[in-house]
Amino acid sequence: MKAEKTNELVFVALGGVGEIGMNMALYGYGPARHRRWIMVDCGVSFGGEDEPGVDLVLPDPRFIEAERENLLGIVLTHVHEDHYGALVDLWSRLRVPVYATPFAAAMLDAKLDGEPDAPDIDIVEVEQGARWQLGPFDLELVPMSHSIPEANAVVVRTAAGTAVHSGDWKIDHEPGIGLPIDLARLGEIGAEGVQALICDSTNAIREGRSPSEADVAVELERIIANAPARVAVTTFASNAARLRAVISAANRADREVVVLGRAMKRVIEIAGELGYLDGLRPVLDEEAYGYLPRDKVVALLTGSQGEWRAALARIAEDDHRLVALSPGDMVIFSSRTIPGNEKAVGSIINALAARGIDIVTDRDGLVHVSGHPRRDEMRELYGLIRPQVALPVHGEPLHLAEHAKLARGLGVPQVIIPHNGLMVRLAPGPAAVVDEVHAGVLYKDGRLLVEPEQSGMEDRRRASFNGVVVVSLALDSKGDEVAAPTVTLIGVPTATREGVLFSAVVQKAVAGALQSIPRPRRKDHALVAEAVRRAARAAVAEKWGKKPVCRVAVAEG
Repeated sequence: MKAEKTNELVFVALGGVGEIGMNMALYGYGPARHRRWIMVDCGVSFGGEDEPGVDLVLPDPRFIEAERENLLGIVLTHVHEDHYGALVDLWSRLRVPVYATPFAAAMLDAKLDGEPDAPDIDIVEVEQGARWQLGPFDLELVPMSHSIPEANAVVVRTAAGTAVHSGDWKIDHEPGIGLPIDLARLGEIGAEGVQALICDSTNAIREGRSPSEADVAVELERIIANAPARVAVTTFASNAARLRAVISAANRADREVVVLGRAMKRVIEIAGELGYLDGLRPVLDEEAYGYLPRDKVVALLTGSQGEWRAALARIAEDDHRLVALSPGDMVIFSSRTIPGNEKAVGSIINALAARGIDIVTDRDGLVHVSGHPRRDEMRELYGLIRPQVALPVHGEPLHLAEHAKLARGLGVPQVIIPHNGLMVRLAPGPAAVVDEVHAGVLYKDGRLLVEPEQSGMEDRRRASFNGVVVVSLALDSKGDEVAAPTVTLIGVPTATREGVLFSAVVQKAVAGALQSIPRPRRKDHALVAEAVRRAARAAVAEKWGKKPVCRVAVAEG
C-alpha cells in the first residue's frame, strides 16, 4: 500500500525509442493509480518498403488516451515532422493544450490550415526560456541548437526530482537563426540537481563535434559566388537557417532567389514574419525564373529526398512547367539522404548528371551538417547536467547502446536503455522499471487511420510481390456452371515459359476443382470457393514459382 501512495516521477515512451522518428514521450507524477501526465512531442515516421501505400506511421496513443482526464498538456520541443507531425490526426483523441514557441505555433497553424477537417487545436505560445507550472509539473524550455529554429530541451521539475528531456540538439554557437544552445542555463540546472537526463542518441556512434551552420554558410557562399551559370539548391524545407544562408549567399553574389515548393515557401513566409530573414532581399516566385540571366539566379527548391512529386524530380526529368536547367548549371544537395531514400535520390542525381548538370553533395564540400550531437558534445552536456540516471532515446538500437556505453564511461550511476512502452520510475530513489504499457503504431493510409491488423497490409505486401488472381463463378441451384468463370490477373505475368496464358492455366485449375466436388456439395459456396482458391493458387505457383494472393467469389445464377 505504501508504494501505491508514494508520489513518483515516471517516464514512458510511446514512440521514438529503438527507432528514428515517431517521437512521443510521457512524464507522469503521483501515486501509481493516480498520476497526472504531460506529453512531450507527438511525431510521425513515414511508411517504408514493407508498408506499401502507407503515408505515415504514428504512435498508438491508446494508453494515454485512456488517461486523458489526467493528461495536462502536450509540450513541443520543436516542429520537425517526427516530433509534431501526428498532432493533426491524434489531437482529437487527447484534447489538451499544446505548448509551443512562436515559430512552432506558426508552423502548426499553417499545417492545420492545409489539412481538410483539421481539429481546432488549443495552441498556447511560450517563449524560449519560459518557465511555467502545469499541475504538479514545473516546466522550463531551455534553448538548444538544432536544424530548425527555436528547438528546446524541456526541464521537468517535480517534488520527487527533476528530469531533463533534451529534444534534438547539438552544440552550435552560431546556428544561423535564433538563439544558440544556452549552455550557461544548462549548467545552472545541473547545479540544482538533476535526477535523469533523457537524451538524443542519433549521432552517438560518431566521435568529435558536429560542424556549425556558420561553416555551411561560408561554403555555400563560396560555391555560389564562383558558379558560372544557374545554381539550384535543395535542402530540408524546415531548416530556416540553411534557407537564410542560401538567400544571403545569393544576395552577396548579386543573384535573385526563386523559391519552388509549398513547404519551403511556407517556412520562408513564417521565418520572415518572425524577423528571422531581416536584412535580406525578398525572394521571388517561380514565374520570375525564366526572365533572369543564367548567372543571376539561385533556385531554392524542395525534393532533396527524391520525392517524385517535388520540384527537383520534375526539373531532373525536364518536366517542370516554368523551371529548367541546362548543361553547365549546378545543383547543390545541401542535405543528407535519409536511409531508405538512397535509390530515389540516386535516380535524380543520375538524371541530372546525364544532362550535363554539375552535382555538389556533402562529399564535395561542407554543404550540410547534422543537427544532432556527436560524442564530444554529449560529453559536454553530461558534464553540465550531471544526472544520476541516463536514458538514451531517439535512436536505433546501436545508437542507444553506444550512448549507454558513453554515459557509463562518464560515471553516470545508473543507465537504463528503455524501449517503447517501458515505464521507468525516475524518482524518488534508484530508477527502476515499474510497468509496461501498450505502445503500438497506427497507419495513416489515405484518409484512414488504422491499426496494422486492420490495414490489409499483409495481403498488400503479398500482392506487391506475388500478384493477385481473382476468380468469379456463377453456379445454378444444381451446382452446374451458368457461364465460364471470369479470371482477372493483377501483377501476374501474361504467359508461362511454354507460352501458355496464365488465364488459361487458372481456367483449367478451376474446372478441375469443380469436377472434383460432387454436385450436391457444390451448394456449399464457401467449400467451392476454398477448393477453387487452392487449385488456382497451386496451378499458378507450379508454373511461376510464386504464390499469388487468390480471391474467389461464388454467386448463384
